[in-house]
Amino acid sequence: MRGNSGAWLECRARFCRAAVVVCLLSPWTLWTAPGAAQQDVAVDATFATDYVAEVDDLPLMPGLRQLLGAGLVFDKPAGRIVEVYAEGEVKPEAVRAFYARSLPPLGWQVAGEAAFRRDGEILLLEFVTRERPLLVRFSLRPD
Repeated sequence: MRGNSGAWLECRARFCRAAVVVCLLSPWTLWTAPGAAQQDVAVDATFATDYVAEVDDLPLMPGLRQLLGAGLVFDKPAGRIVEVYAEGEVKPEAVRAFYARSLPPLGWQVAGEAAFRRDGEILLLEFVTRERPLLVRFSLRPD
């Protein structure tokens, strides 16, 4: 390997340059101009990287941040009751569309414009009316 170290470095450099070009030209790359509002970006469920702390398989839409300590959790034999809040510079339509796409693959069935059912539970998305940022209440309870 000693005699070929220059060739190896050249090969590695070509690979790195090619990888950068592929990443930049990839149709899956999501780029947002600085200062662009999140609601103007088409959000796919696969881009969710955060989840609601109290419901481990409920994705948190990019652009929303959970307000920790603002909700409540009751776990009873009849089922759990969870209420959590998140806020962000997003539109209600974008939130509805995100969850309509991301929850069915997780086993939730659409039960209304902002309601979903799964395993004897119902999840409601409610938009608290106020100026920006939008406040979203997630309510999970036995169905």
